[in-house]
Amino acid sequence: MYKIPRSKKVLYLGVVSERAAVRFGSTPIMLDHDMGVFPEAGRTLTVAEFAGYVAETADRLWAAGVRPADHVAVHKVSNFDITVLACGAARIGAVPVMLSPHLDGESIGKLLERLQRPTLLTDEVKLSGSLAALPLQELTERVVTVTGTHPGAVSFASLAGAPRRRPVLLDADEPALMTHTSGTTGIPKLVVHSARSLGARGNWQDKVVSFIRKRETVAMHVSYVHSRMYLGLAVLQMRGMPMVFMNDGDPAHVADILVRHRPGVLETHPNSFLEWEQMLEDPRRPISNVKYFNSTFDAIHPSTMHKFLHASDRRSPVFLQVYGQSECGPLAARTYRRRNALKADGRCQGYPTPFMTKYRLVPRGAARPSKETPGYIDVATAGRALTYHGEPERFQAQVIGQWWRGGDVGYRTKWGCLHLLDREVDVIPGIDSTLEIEDEVLNKLEELTELVIVPGPDQQPVPVVCTRDDKPLDLDRWNTAVTNHPTLLTPVQRRLNELPRTATMKIRRLELTRQLTQQPTPQPSQEHTHEATPQPTHH
Repeated sequence: MYKIPRSKKVLYLGVVSERAAVRFGSTPIMLDHDMGVFPEAGRTLTVAEFAGYVAETADRLWAAGVRPADHVAVHKVSNFDITVLACGAARIGAVPVMLSPHLDGESIGKLLERLQRPTLLTDEVKLSGSLAALPLQELTERVVTVTGTHPGAVSFASLAGAPRRRPVLLDADEPALMTHTSGTTGIPKLVVHSARSLGARGNWQDKVVSFIRKRETVAMHVSYVHSRMYLGLAVLQMRGMPMVFMNDGDPAHVADILVRHRPGVLETHPNSFLEWEQMLEDPRRPISNVKYFNSTFDAIHPSTMHKFLHASDRRSPVFLQVYGQSECGPLAARTYRRRNALKADGRCQGYPTPFMTKYRLVPRGAARPSKETPGYIDVATAGRALTYHGEPERFQAQVIGQWWRGGDVGYRTKWGCLHLLDREVDVIPGIDSTLEIEDEVLNKLEELTELVIVPGPDQQPVPVVCTRDDKPLDLDRWNTAVTNHPTLLTPVQRRLNELPRTATMKIRRLELTRQLTQQPTPQPSQEHTHEATPQPTHH
């Protein structure tokens, strides 16, 4: 069996924009909002201007006392300027640590403690809000507020005019960036990436982009703290692709932006695509010019892919589904077309990339991995991260030689296609795959905007549903749709914004389970059907 070769490509986030600007300096970067840092940039800037703001940020951070290999935690309200701050820190050899704007103060405090007195880049909103109760003087070396002013914090604006610094490029195998896991199972783990591991991931993604033969505008709505943002930004800049970054994911707003820019490529989280289905009814047809759809971070429902592909006027549009993990990057992929999206098995994650990624299935017991007895999915890739910062033993516990055991379970078809059934922690006895049932029911019930099946009392499966416009669920239609799944309890209805989510819009299933079993269920309102105690569904 061949071993994945060590990546020869490296990616230094602090200088990629400067290098891209040599050929594609005039390429536009368009935003749907003003940046908190450098608001004078407006909503359209060029790659060359972006590189200039990155350099200016680096100079100011050096003046504040940040040095190579220092940890720089970035935690502020969601805004594209997060990318400028991260790349600026990387430019002087510091290690940007990307902390989601959605993390609560307690989690941030624990992560700052794990980082052992980093520099904190934040804003007045966070300092006066979720961070107000934290002893930041003890937890950090310094606090820099990038917008506004706050007692005890250095104002980013006060550092303007700092002397220009040359870029600092650390060894390719040294820490270069930290992102965190989704946090679906508790306090997130800090994933340490190197310039080499990022280069391997970027190489994979660059090969995907190379199949786009003409210069297309790329619209993205993804988390600014996820490694995907930095790889995407790097690849698109080096390819000279015009970019649109959306901060507001509200379907009506997104439709306006897509109508204005008419992108040829659209990427967002699977749950956002699901929520955006309602924009497909917009008479302006905001999706009509999209030829390439990209969904990473999690599996996407076949019915959702089908609807978006048929909303495009382009010839032979393509939906690319990528399976990956924070610790390893992209691992397997598969494309879907109009003719096969709806008939597709939503659990199929596609195939590994020869000489770049591979996987194996390992039995969880005595039985050979199959749909009924899924095995551990072990993966190997040159893009694997270095470790978990402050928790190396947790990382090493999942390393088996060149293989990484990420906690997903699945099986291989006779054609060699990888099927992901569930996270091991989400497996419910008696159910082959909660994700598979979710795919099936969402395809049958157009009124659903979300469906999550989690273990309830006595590990019985509890469906949590959200409906379009929060209308009461029609239980007769529900019972008809789930007639093949008699073990499901009566559905619990929630509003979409009530579901606990990660930075990449994944449902935090363990937290949702905890809410259902440990917290009082909200009282009925607006004629909602909220079940305080799930009961078996009778068909």
